[in-house]
Amino acid sequence: MKKRVYITRKLPYEILDILLSQFDVRMWEEEYIPVPKDVLLKEIEDVDGLFCLLTDTIDEEVLEHAPNLKVINNLAVGYNNIDIQAASMRGIIVTNTPGVLNETTADLTFTLLMAAARRVVEASDFLRSGKWGAWSPMQLTGQDIHGSTIGIIGLGRIGEALVKRAKGFDMNVLYYNRTRKLDKEKELEIQYAELKDLLQQSDFICILLPYSTEVHHLIGKQALSLMKKNAILINSARGGIVDEEALYHALKDGQIWAAGLDVFEQEPVPIDHPLLSLPNVVTLPHIGSASVKTRLAMAHLAADNLVNVLNGNEPISPVVIK
Repeated sequence: MKKRVYITRKLPYEILDILLSQFDVRMWEEEYIPVPKDVLLKEIEDVDGLFCLLTDTIDEEVLEHAPNLKVINNLAVGYNNIDIQAASMRGIIVTNTPGVLNETTADLTFTLLMAAARRVVEASDFLRSGKWGAWSPMQLTGQDIHGSTIGIIGLGRIGEALVKRAKGFDMNVLYYNRTRKLDKEKELEIQYAELKDLLQQSDFICILLPYSTEVHHLIGKQALSLMKKNAILINSARGGIVDEEALYHALKDGQIWAAGLDVFEQEPVPIDHPLLSLPNVVTLPHIGSASVKTRLAMAHLAADNLVNVLNGNEPISPVVIK
């Protein structure tokens, strides 16, 4: 009898075919609508493998409904949507998709930085709304990127990829990380700074930390008060790392200059969210890894993890409890 797999969102056929060739597969057929929890609870009652997205909450209640579950494959690097401890206690292997999206996410992070610095979205809206009447010396002037200081909070693989892009613009690079990386300082020609110093000295502050309760609202009222008035905050990590109410007031009151956000604490973000009303905020719908090549690579890795585990082999990229 084939092992059973449930997929929580419609996948490209080339990925689905890999799984169909070996398993009894059921799939939520919507591409843009998350599977309702009541449907998920019913569908996973007899499955051996679960292929899910970061928008799916896999908590204690879900796991209680899946007594045969052996592996959870998360189509993302982050896994704060899954109760890792509860899964581990049940002997369920959890996997994610690191590595394959580093360069693409770094591209997007730098795109946000450039767009916020040069007011690209605001300028486009200005033109499209018919406000461009004449050239003016200080019209829609932004911040220079070249020669400025960038502070990277979280020097993982995406952070290292971002350094390379910053160096191409002759930026001075500071970084803060839980563990100092002396080898990377020499290799990448970057400088370690304590978080307070990084916030005070940086023109651009890029958050690239994985989310955990320890970093919840790390960037809040106090952190924002340390930043320069011309500072631009970029978050392409997770929304919960930034206190959005504090950020709104800092931007509205001119305490910092701008922000670029690919992530929000609640996703999808409500259309009446205060941050969406500000002209000095560039907002995106969590598309950090959204290139065709990268998303397919992520899906292939997730599928390969599932195939390996259900065939009695080791997972390629297991999530390890620290």
